[in-house]
Amino acid sequence: MITRLVERWDRHQIPLYLAAIAAGAAAGLVAPQIAPTLEHAIEPVLMALLFATFLGVPLIDVGRAFRDSRFMLTVLIANFVAVPAIAWGLSRVVADDRALTLGVLLVLLTPCIDYVIVFTGLAGGARARLLAAAPLLMLVQLLLLPLYLLLFVGPDLLAVIDVAPFAEAFLLLIVVPLAGAAIVQGISRRHPIGHRIETTMAGAMAPLMMLTLAIVIGSQIAAVGSEITNLVRVLPLFVVFVVIAVAAGLLAGRAARLDVPATRAVMFSLATRNSLVVLPLALALPPTLGLAPLAVVTQTLVELIAMVFLVRFVPRLAPEPASLSRE
Repeated sequence: MITRLVERWDRHQIPLYLAAIAAGAAAGLVAPQIAPTLEHAIEPVLMALLFATFLGVPLIDVGRAFRDSRFMLTVLIANFVAVPAIAWGLSRVVADDRALTLGVLLVLLTPCIDYVIVFTGLAGGARARLLAAAPLLMLVQLLLLPLYLLLFVGPDLLAVIDVAPFAEAFLLLIVVPLAGAAIVQGISRRHPIGHRIETTMAGAMAPLMMLTLAIVIGSQIAAVGSEITNLVRVLPLFVVFVVIAVAAGLLAGRAARLDVPATRAVMFSLATRNSLVVLPLALALPPTLGLAPLAVVTQTLVELIAMVFLVRFVPRLAPEPASLSRE
């Protein structure tokens, strides 16, 4: 029963996710007073989504993936050499506005370490390898973000940024769900209840993704709408970033001679940013930089819509030979 349900969800992913985005947008615009409640719900629902995702990745595959040095090196160079150059170039378009510049740089300089794994898996990418890379991506962005901001915006703005949310996000969005998945996988080897939990969470993946999309959009759409005349400047930048990042990921994967699933994972890693983690950093900025968090939210809205389409588009850009099975 659950298997048939999962197959049905999979066949209709795109319209279901678009419906969730539309429902969230409608709820946020019609009843903007619910935004704070929805914002508090983002973290718990994202933790549930990631728990379900991690549960579907055998931990033995993660251990094996961590030893894939070619993939790791490609992801690191692409995210922390190529993407910063792209981010800096795009930020020059709004260089006259410090708040928008900081918002653009904050979100584009930080690679996603959470729901990128979900979208990568949906597109037939190497989610186990990307999961193995997540701790390293988090650590490196934590170390390099201050350096890049120092170079791109100067020491005065850097001094007002608190990086503590990075550590909290890593604990809640990676460590806790991953530990929970490891415990359930261990139980499933000895007790049928573990297998039932795995099966149930596999069936809940699509509804959890829909809920995440609706909650994120619903919590932020009204705030973005209230400043749309100012934020319209960054909308095309984020769209262009997705296009360039996907192309750069494809080129990086081919240059490194990665297999198809790994190449797809690199493409998603470059296109998705750590917006839900850097948002608390942006919200902690002084009121004079109030557009910065809204710029981050705008990127989230653009990215989530783009990811829904990239789930189907990326496999066409990086097709897998018919003789090989998808990872």
